[in-house]
Amino acid sequence: MTNPRSLGSWAIIDSTLREGEQFERAHFSTGDKVEIARALDAFGIEYIEVTTPVASPQSARDAKVLANLNLKAKVITHIQCRKEAAWAALETGVQGIDLLFGTSKYLRAAHGRDIPRIIEEALEVIELIREQAPEVEVRFSAEDTFRSDEHDLLTVYRSVAPYVNRVGLADTVGVATPRQVYALVREVRRAVGPEVDIEFHGHNDTGCAVANAYEALEAGATHVDTSILGIGERNGITPLGGFLARMYTLQPEYVAGKYRLEMLPELDRMIARMTGIQIPFNNYITGESAFSHKAGMHLKAIYLNPQAYEAYPPEAFGLSRKLIIGSRLTGRAAIKKRAEELGLSFGEEELQRITHRIKALADQGTLTLEELDRILREWVLA
Repeated sequence: MTNPRSLGSWAIIDSTLREGEQFERAHFSTGDKVEIARALDAFGIEYIEVTTPVASPQSARDAKVLANLNLKAKVITHIQCRKEAAWAALETGVQGIDLLFGTSKYLRAAHGRDIPRIIEEALEVIELIREQAPEVEVRFSAEDTFRSDEHDLLTVYRSVAPYVNRVGLADTVGVATPRQVYALVREVRRAVGPEVDIEFHGHNDTGCAVANAYEALEAGATHVDTSILGIGERNGITPLGGFLARMYTLQPEYVAGKYRLEMLPELDRMIARMTGIQIPFNNYITGESAFSHKAGMHLKAIYLNPQAYEAYPPEAFGLSRKLIIGSRLTGRAAIKKRAEELGLSFGEEELQRITHRIKALADQGTLTLEELDRILREWVLA
């Protein structure tokens, strides 16, 4: 098992207000955006990324509003590596500007630049930002990183690293494997040195976003992009809850010390409400079944020690576990425990008989807790 002490410190760049706006059902009003930004800030998120101000007139107005909320989190925006976009970003008053430039053969065919030209234009835009607002953080990201030639990537990163706060690796179409992410982040870390931060942005098209984000950190990355419920283009990106679930198992004190974890259910419900979607039943941490226990063997173990079948305690996230006692899979330990909670007591033979009776009834459908309690009480009176 990986030693969690090998992980360094890291920060979250939440992109619900940028990548999340690209989700097909997202159309956030200015009020929605303010609510989301304030909630993320209260949760403890370090960076809040907002849509480029050149996307639309309202996007520009909203970016200014969000940048002037006086949050503890830094409000940053994400733009194409063009001077006009940089000017528009600077006018909003954001505390950071994330630049992107496509480096894969697919995206270079679209914009028509070779690697030397990409470097030249990137340095021009970076110089503009540095001259106009030296206090603003700058990140340069190679879009479609994991379908780009590694030699080209390292050439670009080495060229821009002396002039930026962070470089970014983007799994733009979600094709990277955890092993690929680890290997490439390690190479980028060697190329840019220890003073430059590394950000990972991972799409979830193949279900690897959480694993890839973790491997990026193990390899030396310092920042991970997330969104609430993972919303974003297509299948979205690394979900905030899923990422925190992963990291909590390895660094519980560190994670609990950084974020108000009990707010996570509220964040997920907020985005579900605003986008008109349901939180999936098996969603990380906040899904309806996330802390449900049903099988008799599981129930018995949970009563003795919840860690037997839980990766992390629901209480850490302001939640509670659900024990499904009235199913055909239940066991004597669960029935005995429930009887004790009701102030009832059964001998071992009687307990075996009543458990058999409950299982037989549950073959027709799981009993509610009220139905189960009635059966136990009636058994005593019979």
